[in-house]
Amino acid sequence: MYKAKFQSFEDRAERAASLPRVGALRTELARRGLTGWVVPRADRHQNEYVPDSDERLAWLTGFTGSAGAAVVLMERAALFADGRYTLQVLDQVDTSIFEIVHMVESPPDQWIERNLTSSDRLGYDPWLHTSDGAEKLAKACIAAGATLVAVDPSPLDAVWIDRPSPPLGAVTLHDTRFAGEEAVTKLAQIRPEIAKLRADALVISDPHAVAWTFNIRGSDVAHTPLPMSFAIVPQEGRAALYVDGRKLLNEVRHSLEAIADIREPDDLARDLAGLGREKKTVRLDQATAADALARMITSNGGKITRGADPIAIMKAVKNQVEIEGSRAAHRRDGAAVTRFLAWVDAQAPRGSLTEIAAVEALEGFRHETGQLKDVSFPTISGAGPDGAIVHYRVTRKSDRRIEKGQLFLIDSGAQYEDGTTDITRTVAVGEPSDEMRDRFTRVLKGHIAIACAVFPEGTSGAQLDPLARVSLWQAGLDFDHGTGHGVGSYLSVHEGPPRISKLGSTKLERGMILSNEPGYYKTGAYGIRIENLVLVIEGPAIAGAEKPLNAFETLTLAPIDRHLIAAGLLTPEETAWLDQYHARVAATLTPLLDAETRAWLAAATRPLGHN
Repeated sequence: MYKAKFQSFEDRAERAASLPRVGALRTELARRGLTGWVVPRADRHQNEYVPDSDERLAWLTGFTGSAGAAVVLMERAALFADGRYTLQVLDQVDTSIFEIVHMVESPPDQWIERNLTSSDRLGYDPWLHTSDGAEKLAKACIAAGATLVAVDPSPLDAVWIDRPSPPLGAVTLHDTRFAGEEAVTKLAQIRPEIAKLRADALVISDPHAVAWTFNIRGSDVAHTPLPMSFAIVPQEGRAALYVDGRKLLNEVRHSLEAIADIREPDDLARDLAGLGREKKTVRLDQATAADALARMITSNGGKITRGADPIAIMKAVKNQVEIEGSRAAHRRDGAAVTRFLAWVDAQAPRGSLTEIAAVEALEGFRHETGQLKDVSFPTISGAGPDGAIVHYRVTRKSDRRIEKGQLFLIDSGAQYEDGTTDITRTVAVGEPSDEMRDRFTRVLKGHIAIACAVFPEGTSGAQLDPLARVSLWQAGLDFDHGTGHGVGSYLSVHEGPPRISKLGSTKLERGMILSNEPGYYKTGAYGIRIENLVLVIEGPAIAGAEKPLNAFETLTLAPIDRHLIAAGLLTPEETAWLDQYHARVAATLTPLLDAETRAWLAAATRPLGHN
């Protein structure tokens, strides 16, 4: 049986270790003539998930959240985290050492400006910050009269004596029956984009982009099949792929050598310096390229241009093979999720089911497909008030029973070779209150509004985002997260640049896959979210339309809890959408289910007006 892993915060070992570790860091800083150090939660690629060898923030502070930073000065230190981690940070971090600062309300650069003096020398690792990030730190230091110093090798790494070794996950070839295009074809498509940017070469610093370009996958980080690697694609000549050779079986190496030079990661600095000496103009990805890369090029006479990696949009627009793969993955995943929902419906009313038991059961159902590679992110399993914590992560300590009268929210996803999934369902345990039904139905109305949207080409996610909120706004309610994020093809479940949010400036193009996940959260009581993945497709033909139109196809297949719907709040058109969706769910999944689950699904997908 597939078993999920859960962190226990009852063990205070990391928290207790912070004092000597911070002391050792300060001693090393003094030895190097520095008075402070910035510790981001980052690796050399700005990945969402980082290997254990890059968990510097967790090692130093005890904080294991997915976003955060620390600044350690000689007399004080601060830990920065956002509102998702308010409770977690207090549980994990020794507040006698670290001041806890809200990362959004008071970012590290603002804190630095307020707390440095003119004699301070603040150090940072240029491999762990983008150039934009380093410039913010530099401006803050200048404002305080202090100096920002790039330091390599890192003093923190020098005192982390038991640091894990970097990962050596094997690199595998992502077959064209899943990728849809040969790597050589993708390289041919990338080169004209480099020319448009008036650059001589593109540095691919995002391992997701490397994986997509060369049709490879890996296992260096959790939940996303990434090979930690870099690449350089010149406008003319052979590409170079920088990856630890120990990760490459002979078959994989031979296949890659047909399209690129295979080099060791240590060769990257030499080759970037060479581009600089040749006075080349090199494109760097503004979002993921380490400041160290820019410094290697410019210090040797080269020129850099910073901006979006052109591969990002190419990767976001799925080809027909990837689209069909996603549809297949969602059928498979939908059957597993439906089995789980039927199981919860039977188990939860007994009062013995817990959040962790639910996670283990769901991941077990997915494992039984025989095709699960990994979950696509740590499952969010929130009963009652835990569901109101948007990015809640259940632990052995926080594990709550799922009881009658509660709402249970479960947000989960899977990695299959043919597609990545992400689905949230909220279910009632026992009889929900009228308020719960009202809020759930308003969230459902927003979900349907996105699912049914027809919009002209060139529309951005920001323009669609209000559709998901109008029904909530009418009751004086809202939700703080975005409505949707991009999703990769057997890559990251959180894939930019497309998104449906107030800040979603990217134009939505046919072939993009995004989530549709409005929600509502009542602190201390319950949370509601309904999430399906949607594919941007050609819209309907409308007489007199002045622009080509796009629409969404819903990919996710699993029932939405009818017990939570206040039918009178839905319009006839919304009711028709729900009934049609449920009919499609039933028709598609019934052949994939056992008899008991088929019977449950038939009841769960009845037309709304039927008891």
